[in-house]
Amino acid sequence: MKGTRVYLLSEARGLSRDLLGGKGFGLVEMVWAGLPVPPALIVTTEACRLFLREGAVPGLQEEVRAKMAALEGLVGKRFGKGEGNTPPLLVSVRSGAPVSMPGMMDTILNLGLTLEGVESLARASGNPRFAWDTFRRLLAMYGEVVLRERAEVFEGLLSAVKEKRGVQSDAELTAEDLEALSFLYLRHLEERGTPFPLDPWLQLEGAIEAVFRSWSNPRAKAYRRIYGIPEDLGTAVVVQAMVYGNLGEDSGTGVGFTRNPATGEKGLYGEYLRNAQGEDVVAGIRTPEPLSRLREYAPELYREIERVADLLERHFRDMQDFEFTVERGRLYLLQTRSGKRTAQAAVRIAVEMAEEGLISKEEAVLRVEANALPGLLKPAVDRNKAPEPILKGLPASPGAAVGHVVFSNQGAERYTAQGLPTILVRPETTPEDITGMYLSQGILTARGGLTSHAAVVARGLGVPAVVGAEGLRVAPEEGRAWVDGLEIREGDLLTLDGSTGEVFLGAVPLAEAAGEELLQKLLSWAEPHRSLGVRANADTPSDAERARAFGAEGIGLCRTEHMFFQEERLPWVRRLILARTPEEEAEALERLYAFQKEDFKAILRAMDGLPVTVRLLDPPLHEFLPPLEELREKAIAGDEEAKALWERAKALSEQNPMLGFRGIRLLLLRPGIFRMQLKALLEATKELREEGFDPRPEVMIPLVADPKEAEQARALAEELFQEYGPIPFGTMMETPRAALLASEIAPLVDFFSFGTNDLTQMAFGLSRDDAGKFLPQYVEEGLFPFDPTERLDEKGVGRLIRMAVEEGRRANPRLKVGLCGEHGGEARSVAFVAELLDYTSASPFRVLTARLAAAQAGLRSRKYANT
Repeated sequence: MKGTRVYLLSEARGLSRDLLGGKGFGLVEMVWAGLPVPPALIVTTEACRLFLREGAVPGLQEEVRAKMAALEGLVGKRFGKGEGNTPPLLVSVRSGAPVSMPGMMDTILNLGLTLEGVESLARASGNPRFAWDTFRRLLAMYGEVVLRERAEVFEGLLSAVKEKRGVQSDAELTAEDLEALSFLYLRHLEERGTPFPLDPWLQLEGAIEAVFRSWSNPRAKAYRRIYGIPEDLGTAVVVQAMVYGNLGEDSGTGVGFTRNPATGEKGLYGEYLRNAQGEDVVAGIRTPEPLSRLREYAPELYREIERVADLLERHFRDMQDFEFTVERGRLYLLQTRSGKRTAQAAVRIAVEMAEEGLISKEEAVLRVEANALPGLLKPAVDRNKAPEPILKGLPASPGAAVGHVVFSNQGAERYTAQGLPTILVRPETTPEDITGMYLSQGILTARGGLTSHAAVVARGLGVPAVVGAEGLRVAPEEGRAWVDGLEIREGDLLTLDGSTGEVFLGAVPLAEAAGEELLQKLLSWAEPHRSLGVRANADTPSDAERARAFGAEGIGLCRTEHMFFQEERLPWVRRLILARTPEEEAEALERLYAFQKEDFKAILRAMDGLPVTVRLLDPPLHEFLPPLEELREKAIAGDEEAKALWERAKALSEQNPMLGFRGIRLLLLRPGIFRMQLKALLEATKELREEGFDPRPEVMIPLVADPKEAEQARALAEELFQEYGPIPFGTMMETPRAALLASEIAPLVDFFSFGTNDLTQMAFGLSRDDAGKFLPQYVEEGLFPFDPTERLDEKGVGRLIRMAVEEGRRANPRLKVGLCGEHGGEARSVAFVAELLDYTSASPFRVLTARLAAAQAGLRSRKYANT
């Protein structure tokens, strides 16, 4: 079918997910597996890309009409036109990107219905209430998605009708109520100048184009930015014959999971809403009941859903999230996809599926998102210190969170900009809330179930969430919420536990999570495939011990400047800065030497038998002084020490201190500091060896930009090596010039360690402390494909690293090479360096990510990726 952009499900077998989108691909597979799927056609992602590029798709309308004629033949109904007792064919129009983006784009149900069609639908079903309910839903969805009216307008009109009738639920409205509401919607759209089209074909044309456009809506763009999804994929459109869950108590709609998406426990899990349509469940408008309740009043239906769930999981060989409708007792499947899951669930599902023989151990290792592993280590509420909860809802996404209450994206952005954690509180979330959900430490909703938008997105983000807290009333526009008369305002502190559903007023202490046996099993399967070493960035014995418990094979970066900021040491650092004579400097260095030696002993002891790379002092000296204005005020008030510090601070201050007198420049021009630190490290090593330990220190000099700096530093070090014996001596590669001169620096050192934080800043000419003001917009507008401070830029920074490694190893074949920037614990960055470097180093909680990502890179390089 060359040139075809529209396919029936029966024609699309063998076509790619990239072309059909995830939803269309899943439908085709379910049809092939013999499952009950309403007939549908798929408009491909290729058509979407052309529409977004050119504003039109020549010939698409004719293709769609031809396939719709075939669809009419399959279901025995005419699109938009009833005949006798045969109702009109109505369709749903849904987006379906190649990568799952739940709730980010648009859906329209009941499309093709007109005023004449309502009469036909009422006559054929014998249920006028159903017919008008179906029409008012179409008007609201079409009005919002295609005609771009605010959803709140339709909600407001609906609420007014419910209030007038004195009812709480939509289900309590009569056919007459819904008919009146439909005409209110029609009148409003007419008065607004965007009348609802009563021609079914115009409805369909408008809906397809609206779904295409939804690829570029703000929430979809924000979601792609968060998850690193390419901007040029486009979305397919699925046009599917409607089946109706709102025909009465023997009908309904639901969402099922083949395993629990929060815990990974095997077994059917999900929710069901009687006499409803699908959007009622996923939008969280009504709180559904657990699927297990079907056992009580529809046991045959429950067994059928169990059978379908088992078949889906075996066919797709992964945990499935499926949507279904029951029309008068008959089950129809509308969608299936690999379900979003928490980190805990991902590990359990992967391990147990491998043990069941459904997938291989190699596949299990590849199935878990390495960047999600820190979520396994999330804290929990300390039960010994927790008060009584003020509220309890459904535990939607595990982990505990403490934060300031916010009610909007803007509130989350405002508090985050001040460095304050937030809890997003909403009646229910919608896709428009994605920014606030991403920024917040926790999510709380008054409505919605365990498969609502809030629950699904929170699990995908790894954010603790409590949903369906029905005792909670939320008024976002007023910035207030209430629980049993207790008022909660923006800025108030809340603690929530997404594992139990409990919500506490104020900040409740949290306890660290324990490691999991299943994770250790998964990592044991991964280890044989990892060739890249994994170390930790750690500056304290406790961090070193934690990193070792997570499997770190040493310390790749121990920042010594962090040791100088402790309260009893800072005065001696300031004396060092103020020293006017060699004697004054020697006294300060002697006191600091004692502190440093004990620090080094404690860290080397914690990492006994493993390498510890100690980076000598890096930040500019003036960072150890109080702010200039504070010193000035004290000096004016007559404080002589403050006056001396103020004079010295003025002399040391720089316009751009991070590019000034720091790192190797400070160490070479103040060699006493260099000697003090290195002697403390060597003496600590000597004493530990005498005590029977096996310390393995390495010393690293920061911010080298020229071979002469490395040469002079090596000469200083050799003076002490002659007394204590040599240890590995290396340089941090964090300036572009050092990377360019790697062949000249390599013979002077034993190792390189790429400090990708500074290397990225200097390569891009940006400050990671300030770039947050423009980088998100840069990424959103496609100027950068991702934030290079979070993920290693392979094209530019990566090229510098690769060149430096290759040239450095040619000049010094014994050269050891590692990475110690924050990128060292980001999965895609680890994958890039896995075959290039000897080790990567990450913060303690990201050691697990680095271990798994390195193993996954090894597996993919050995052709396991296609299993």
